[in-house]
Amino acid sequence: MTKRKLNLNYQNKLIRIREFARMKKDIIIAGVGGQGIVSIAAVIGYASVEAGLFLKQSEVHGMSQRGGEVYSHFRLSDKEIASDLIPQGKADLIISIEPMEALRYLPMLNSEGWVITNTTPFINIPNYPDIEKVLAEIKKYPNNITIDADKIAKNLKSPKSANIVLLGAASQFLALDYEKLENAIKLLFGRKGEDVVNANLNALKAGREFASKIN
Repeated sequence: MTKRKLNLNYQNKLIRIREFARMKKDIIIAGVGGQGIVSIAAVIGYASVEAGLFLKQSEVHGMSQRGGEVYSHFRLSDKEIASDLIPQGKADLIISIEPMEALRYLPMLNSEGWVITNTTPFINIPNYPDIEKVLAEIKKYPNNITIDADKIAKNLKSPKSANIVLLGAASQFLALDYEKLENAIKLLFGRKGEDVVNANLNALKAGREFASKIN
C-alpha cells in the first residue's frame, strides 16, 4: 500500500471517529393539531439547553387548529447547526403521536433510526386506513416501538399527558440525561401547579418503563 493510500485511510478513520464522538440527533415530531407536539419539542428544548447543546427547530407546520397533520423538525448537537431542516433519509428518530403520521414520515429515517409511535389513531378523515394495516407497515421497520400512549395516560388518570408518555418512550434515544427531561417538565408545567407537574413526570416515567421492557 502506498504512503498516499495510508494517509487517506488514516484521514477517513479520523473522520469516522469524529462523527462517532459527535452528539447529534435529528428528530421528526409528528401528529395532528392539539396532540401536544409543541410541548414535546419544548421539553426536549429545555433539556437540551440545560445540557449545553445547540438546537434548531423548524416551525410547526400544518393545520394545527383543525386537527390536521402537523410536524416539526428538531435538531440538537454539540456542534453548531447550519439548517433547521432534516434531509430526506437522515432523521435519527421519529416521535409520532398518531400512527398514520408515523407511517407518513418513515422515509425520513436513516437506516439506524428509530420510530416511536402511539397506536391510538386520530380518525380525522373519512377514508382513514385500517389501523392494523398501518401498524403492520410501521412494524416492518426494524427499529420501532409502538405504544398505546392514550391508554397509559388514562390509566394514570391524566389523559392529556399521552404526548409525554410517548416522549418517555423515546427518551432513551435522545442522548439526554433523563433528569434533564424531568427538570424541563418541572420548568414547563410549573406554573400549572404541582399536580400537573407530577402527572407529567409520572407519564414520562411510564413511557420510559414501557419502552425499556421491549427494547
